[in-house]
Amino acid sequence: MSPPAPSSHAALWTLDPGVTYLNHGAFGACPRPVLAFQQELRARLERQPVQFMSRDLEGLLDEARAAVGAFVGAVPSDLVFVPNATSGVNAVLRSLVFAPGDELLTTDHAYGACRNALHFVAERSRATVVTANVPFPIGGPDAVIAAVLARVTSRTRLALLDHVTSPTGLVFPIAELVRVLAERGVETLVDGAHAVAMLPLDLSAIGAAYYAGNCHKWLCAPKSVGFLHVRRDVQEFVRPLAISHGARLKRSDRSRFLMEFDWTGTVDPTAALSIPEAIRVVGAALPGGWPAIREHNRNLALAGRRLLAETLGIPEPAPASMIGSLAALPIADGPDTPQTSGLYRDALQDALREETGIEVPIVSWPAPPRRLIRIAAALYNTMADYERLAVALPALMARAAA
Repeated sequence: MSPPAPSSHAALWTLDPGVTYLNHGAFGACPRPVLAFQQELRARLERQPVQFMSRDLEGLLDEARAAVGAFVGAVPSDLVFVPNATSGVNAVLRSLVFAPGDELLTTDHAYGACRNALHFVAERSRATVVTANVPFPIGGPDAVIAAVLARVTSRTRLALLDHVTSPTGLVFPIAELVRVLAERGVETLVDGAHAVAMLPLDLSAIGAAYYAGNCHKWLCAPKSVGFLHVRRDVQEFVRPLAISHGARLKRSDRSRFLMEFDWTGTVDPTAALSIPEAIRVVGAALPGGWPAIREHNRNLALAGRRLLAETLGIPEPAPASMIGSLAALPIADGPDTPQTSGLYRDALQDALREETGIEVPIVSWPAPPRRLIRIAAALYNTMADYERLAVALPALMARAAA
């Protein structure tokens, strides 16, 4: 089975043309011009490392922070850069103090790495992780709110909630969740790993105490950069995972929040500094800019989901209003064994990649043997990619069941 004709935008990326890549949601993909921009920054750094790191970097980070703030609807001084959303979630969780008997609320759609962090801090504090079971298939966003509120008690201290869920690709009604939880005295830590550039964001309006996002996914920045947005009234409690020079600096022009997170040791800052270029390059790919890109990707994800649902003979498992650029569908159960050797270990996913050149994740959710197939839609994808998957999937599933 030969790959379909590429999208007219495919040349912007360095992706292997022999692979039908339907997993942008995993690690994103960075365009050629942004990679070239980052390399120029690295060359500048290496020409005079002290000048770059000690004298230029603070101003360059502020410029990048201003671009991110404008893009996500946030005051720049409330944003700091972190390696990824999981690091941001960890920084918050490991900064807060919990007591025995406190409850930390999440859902069964939470990203595994962040769920692990939640359990780590709960075990250390003798707190309890409480899981709200959100149905999937799902009728609408009200089911999310009902499931979460049903698990809130007088002991609930924090809710860790996804904006866009990783396994199921659902867009949660996060602004409403933040509001109703606040009415009950519960602050929210939002895992927004997938939301940045997939959805239009206004973090100031959402009002969450903490919001962690990734820039390497839908924003298409280089790997190893995300951000943590912390509401001004709780910034004094949040510290980076590495305590470094900023912890003791005293300046009237800069918050400790910025000073601590902006310098946690010698790291390569060029991914963060390349974010404005990613916003510009990708945003210029369609005449309508980022709103047109979001609409293009969402329409493609919905069309691909519709085709797969017809192929599998199942109803679409969530309303279109809860879909962005990711869509998941339930498929036949897999082996009743836990994944013990890392992500992406399903034999069906291996067969799709090795025999047809299709890279698409098969997710064990909520636990083996239950499985989902999750498609992503990016500018380099076309409808022919999903048609190719729809042809290959039934035959490989039938073979596995034989």
